[in-house]
Amino acid sequence: METKLPGVLLIEPDIHTDDRGYFLEAYNEEKYCELLGADIVFVQDNQSRSRKGTLRGLHFQSKFPQGKLVRVTAGSVLDVVVDINPVSRTFRQWLSTQLDDTNHRQLYVPPGYAHGFCVTSDIADFQYKVTAFYHPEDEYSIIWNDPQLNIDWQIENPVVSAKDAKSPTLADYLSGQRTAE
Repeated sequence: METKLPGVLLIEPDIHTDDRGYFLEAYNEEKYCELLGADIVFVQDNQSRSRKGTLRGLHFQSKFPQGKLVRVTAGSVLDVVVDINPVSRTFRQWLSTQLDDTNHRQLYVPPGYAHGFCVTSDIADFQYKVTAFYHPEDEYSIIWNDPQLNIDWQIENPVVSAKDAKSPTLADYLSGQRTAE
């Protein structure tokens, strides 16, 4: 399903349930190439586990941008995507959606967007496939509580890393007041 941000897709899987539990197809190259574009290639799978109240983000890459297909396999998160492209018609707009182990939704975040999530369950296992290899020297972030973005994270005092706590605002990043994380 298309969202208000160009290229960002919310994917609702077909879930087959019975008295034993459920079955779903988490990834099918043929279907996803049709949905996301024939040239899409995922090169790395990542997973994180975080405790309630943890906020990771807003992260992005500049020289080696990654498209991300994200999902939650245990627990729940509020997932957030921000358009950080100053020439985009949706610049500074963001969207959020609940991803969890009950709705099994996936979100595709194309290269060029900032992404983050906040854990809303006791723990959450967050998985993502990416379209480019990770380059630590090219990891950037925007401060989670940037007043110009005014993202409703639905939490007052999240647990953030020291690195994320020092992130610049989007305006500072774009004006050149930035450092690789």
